[in-house]
Amino acid sequence: MPTSRATKPAPQAELSAPWTTITLDELSSEPNFAQIKRQLRDLIERGALQQGQSFPSERMLSDALQVSRITVKRAYDDLRAEDLISKQGRSGTVARGNMPVRPTLGKLKGFTQEMRELGMTASSQLQDRAMVCDRMIASMFGRPSTAQFLRLVRIRFGDGTPMRRETAWYDLTKAPGLRDWDAVGSVYEYLREKCGVFLTGADQTVEAVLSSPEENTIFGYTTSQPCLLVKRSTRSADDQLVEYVEGVFRGDAYVYKLHLET
Repeated sequence: MPTSRATKPAPQAELSAPWTTITLDELSSEPNFAQIKRQLRDLIERGALQQGQSFPSERMLSDALQVSRITVKRAYDDLRAEDLISKQGRSGTVARGNMPVRPTLGKLKGFTQEMRELGMTASSQLQDRAMVCDRMIASMFGRPSTAQFLRLVRIRFGDGTPMRRETAWYDLTKAPGLRDWDAVGSVYEYLREKCGVFLTGADQTVEAVLSSPEENTIFGYTTSQPCLLVKRSTRSADDQLVEYVEGVFRGDAYVYKLHLET
């Protein structure tokens, strides 16, 4: 007879959902603290725990799972180190929300490709689309003041969560085919496949800012929060500036990753 898997469920009498879904497999080689940590992380990633939602105390969860308090403390400490939970006064341990995305810097990619590589589905909400003449932007692109640009203001989502609000300008002298683009999907793919414009590099800066009242509404903040302001100038193979974009990234959802070598 095959050996059945033995589990320790969290008793309904002591804990309510979603904590009652946490179980321990006594026959697993995975340590108890790691099992607890993995299941709590999964609850956060799936959105079953909302930002600011309180966790059971270490003692309550350890009693419910019939393990030592040190076991639960180690799981909590590891999740704090990953910036997924935090301590907030009388509220005790609380969830910080969905796991931050960790795009790697050093490679030119659009938002759609970035989300795809992270296993997330990208989508956008178009706030404004216009053909404009702007002296400052024209000067930046090295075009006459009468040159036209496509200006897009979009909210970008990853798996339905608003990740950033961006304003972008595109040179219609270089890529006139963008006049027909409906702003759906990847602009980089459209430039390459429909306009024959191949982007080869970009200069990008990242700085810390506080979210504006409009961004607070978009990101669901009650007060201004730290965000990242990213500015990028993207060029084509002939070194012509094609795109200039300014995007405000929510600070609680982005962690940029760099690979450094000696």
